[in-house]
Amino acid sequence: MAQQLPTTQVRPHPTSEDLWWRTAVVYQVYVRSFADGNGDGIGDLAGLRARLAYLADLGVDALWINPWYPSPQVDAGYDVTDYRDIEPAYGTLTEAETLIQEAHAAGLRVILDIVPNHTSSEHEWFRAALAGDARARSRYIFRAGRGDSGDLPPNDWRSQFGGPAWTRVSDADGAPGAWYLHLFAPDQPDLNWENDEVREEFEDILRFWFDRGVDGFRIDVAHGLSKTPGLPDAGVRERTALDTAPHPAWDHDDVHEIYRAWRKIADSYEPPRVFVAESWAPSSDRLALYLRPDELHMAFQFDFLQAPFHAEHMRAVADEAMAAVTGVEAPSTWVLSNHDVARHVTRYARSQPEHIVDRVWEQQRWALEGADLELGLRRARAALMLVLALPGSAYLYQGEELGLPEVEDIPAVLRQDPLFEQSGRTILGRDGCRVPLPWSGSSPPYGFSPGGTIAEPWLPQPTNWGPLAASAQSKDPASTLNLYRQCLRVRRHLLESPFSWVDSPQGTLALRRGGVECWLNTSDAPVNLPAGQVLVRSTSADDHNLLRPNSAAWVFTP
Repeated sequence: MAQQLPTTQVRPHPTSEDLWWRTAVVYQVYVRSFADGNGDGIGDLAGLRARLAYLADLGVDALWINPWYPSPQVDAGYDVTDYRDIEPAYGTLTEAETLIQEAHAAGLRVILDIVPNHTSSEHEWFRAALAGDARARSRYIFRAGRGDSGDLPPNDWRSQFGGPAWTRVSDADGAPGAWYLHLFAPDQPDLNWENDEVREEFEDILRFWFDRGVDGFRIDVAHGLSKTPGLPDAGVRERTALDTAPHPAWDHDDVHEIYRAWRKIADSYEPPRVFVAESWAPSSDRLALYLRPDELHMAFQFDFLQAPFHAEHMRAVADEAMAAVTGVEAPSTWVLSNHDVARHVTRYARSQPEHIVDRVWEQQRWALEGADLELGLRRARAALMLVLALPGSAYLYQGEELGLPEVEDIPAVLRQDPLFEQSGRTILGRDGCRVPLPWSGSSPPYGFSPGGTIAEPWLPQPTNWGPLAASAQSKDPASTLNLYRQCLRVRRHLLESPFSWVDSPQGTLALRRGGVECWLNTSDAPVNLPAGQVLVRSTSADDHNLLRPNSAAWVFTP
């Protein structure tokens, strides 16, 4: 349970408002599943606006909103048809502008998602390309096929969703023609970033939203915009999903020129705008290249997200991550869950391996090993306290503050992630972490939609989520929701404190921020905490100076 931080340790926020992002806690809003304001079973801007007070009370500094642009929704909005408007199912551009203003009034900054690697196949550019417009076609990556009749793909690249990364189109006379590249679904053709029109278009899109008060962008597939010249074969790959091994389609050096141009645009605004990269780079050192002073501001530390719940492994990953960004004077950006991976309550609910826990491996063991969700939640609460104690910024995924687990048993007929079908149903996909949130009540839709709504949520909610609803947890001092609130309040006093590791027994780790130590116990036995005042525990039990297995504590040690 939380206690009052001694007044001698209270420290102000960083004095420079321009550097807010270096220590920010950002809450990821997956609009479709956050809150439904009009009763159609789909989350929207009206629902989000109605919950801004909840987010401000939680204690976060900013929102990252997943793509809200018009889209056929083949890949949950990551197939965009118009980057300067709002998906009609979510609302209108006027509502979006009002939301930005209301968020700012509530003390919340707003980060949008931008999707520059590909558009929707329904985008006007691609429709024109298919109609034979040579100028439009040059904005994408079209190539002649291999083989005597061109009936083989231009290279051996595989889609991240399974299957080939190339689709052949027909010429005007109906004869088989060229192939176009799509590193994800066929409905998501890759853009050609060697084309000046593509670069100019996205620079204008940035200005369009910055002019409307947006504080920054999360860049989808930030490592994919520039491809190796000649598009050489990649060779045999053991896996495709979240593959970080070197590849001619990923992490090419020319991508940094694009972000230097973007940084100049961001810096031209007052206050300066910011960027955070989704870059599945092959190493922490490669990831740090995106964070040089004239490029991007933040990049998600996915190695930490994939770390098993082992103290030694978590410390090693954190050490490597922090060392890599030191040279570029950037903060580390920590994350435990997002819309692309199984929720960490579920990842921690089974035995923990000695290797990274990637999405495919995690899902493949579900049928073999049952989940202990009570254990998973204990570990998740403890891991949160470590993440919030580490120096840098942190991103929270909606629903993790409620301790939501992955929904593993969504019927095949209801799954919507293209990864499921495109992989031949061998990979379950990401629907299980995208289930609409429970807000109130004891049965679906748990207040996700207004009372009296007939439409069901776009993905089914479990029937046992009542105790996890936000309204139920708000009343319980020991709930996960209140733990998040407590930690976020206390964290504000740690932001300017220096960081150092503290010696601790095997199976544990400990770090110090000023006068506060964070202890994490991933072993099977309790350990003694240092003498001092326990400020927050991840468990509700009063264990005095003991830290039980799968738990964490923050201790004031003057």
